Amino acid sequence: MNILLLGSGGREHALAWKISQSSLLSRLFIAPGNAGTALIGTNLAISVLDFPSIKKAVLEHQINMVIVGPEDPLVYGIYDFFLADPQICRVPVIGPSAKGARLEGSKDFAKQFMRRYEIPTARYMTFDKTTITAGIEFLHTLKPPYVLKADGLAAGKGVIISDSLEDAITEFTSILMENRFGSASEKVIIEEYLHGIELSVFVITDGKSFKILPEAKDYKRIGERDTGANTGGMGSVSPVPFANDSFMDKALEQIIKPTIKGLITEGIDYIGFIFFGLMNVNGNPFVIEYNCRLGDPETESIIPRLQNDLLQLFNAVATRKLEREIIQIDKRTAATVMLVSKGYPDAYEKFKVITGEKSVTGSLIFHAGTAANSETGEVITNGGRVMAVTSFGATMAEALEKSYKNAEKITYEGKHYRRDIGFDLCS
Repeated sequence: MNILLLGSGGREHALAWKISQSSLLSRLFIAPGNAGTALIGTNLAISVLDFPSIKKAVLEHQINMVIVGPEDPLVYGIYDFFLADPQICRVPVIGPSAKGARLEGSKDFAKQFMRRYEIPTARYMTFDKTTITAGIEFLHTLKPPYVLKADGLAAGKGVIISDSLEDAITEFTSILMENRFGSASEKVIIEEYLHGIELSVFVITDGKSFKILPEAKDYKRIGERDTGANTGGMGSVSPVPFANDSFMDKALEQIIKPTIKGLITEGIDYIGFIFFGLMNVNGNPFVIEYNCRLGDPETESIIPRLQNDLLQLFNAVATRKLEREIIQIDKRTAATVMLVSKGYPDAYEKFKVITGEKSVTGSLIFHAGTAANSETGEVITNGGRVMAVTSFGATMAEALEKSYKNAEKITYEGKHYRRDIGFDLCS
């Protein structure tokens, strides 16, 4: 099979790494990819939102399947684009339709969906510029901290948690009146704060049946002990110790099954991944958010634990025969530490030469924001999140020790990483 994988981050490098091991693979193309994916496939300088150029590449390279990594092309309808074009309509796209991707593309839609199917989630209300006064009144009914969410896609930065009512009112008004997150700011969800501990649960579905993949916990804040600004993710671990059989059974019956049933009931053709961002509240799961793709950096921890041939799974999804597959999972712990650029998640520096990667032993390296210098061939930084270091261990502590040991070996100017990934799970 000739495969086209869309995306350029650590998630896509991890997927490419896994796909490259498949006995079904003939050629692997990644658009646009990064310096890491270039080592195991062919990068194509195509934006994930340039659908006409993606079509051209599919025809030129005789692509048999398109796998979508990030959310943007899904929300903007790449599945529907392929389905509507007679030249490429028979090429499977692993990812949901635009209607299905609204689970991530609109938090208001997702909340209404959960309400319709009685899926446990935090109490909320949605407001726009015409209902700011009502929004402020609703904030007064809640207890701190206060959760504000931009309705649309905001590159993982559309959630604000304020400890004071005054700050929450200021932030709420600012998001709507100043369009802080562009079109994503047209609506704001004010949500009750759930006290608990988060985890990410993933399923793959063919629209009828589904399979549960390894769960993970990621760490969003830039600073240790979960302080500072939110990021795209500073690390992850899998499995999650508190996600025992009892908890996962509740998640299955109260959340996963009703979600799949709801999608079928509403006639939404959904194939690909569903990411359930859950909160464990006294042993009970609540949905914080849906995503229509795998998480990052969770992918860098869960995909190495998946022992199945990934292309075989994708084939089963495309042919609606997923129920025949049996998911096989490595029982060891995988721990991922993300190396980021100076200044991230705000304005960050780029084009710093990366060294030391070849001295890494006993860990997997997944490139995220990297590129190759066109003149020297050196690998350089090209994004906020630069590289993920993933290691296996019999215990979480062992896996983390390996990742941190190897994170030290990789060097570039301004390197930063959290030194406490898993801190809340190891005690």
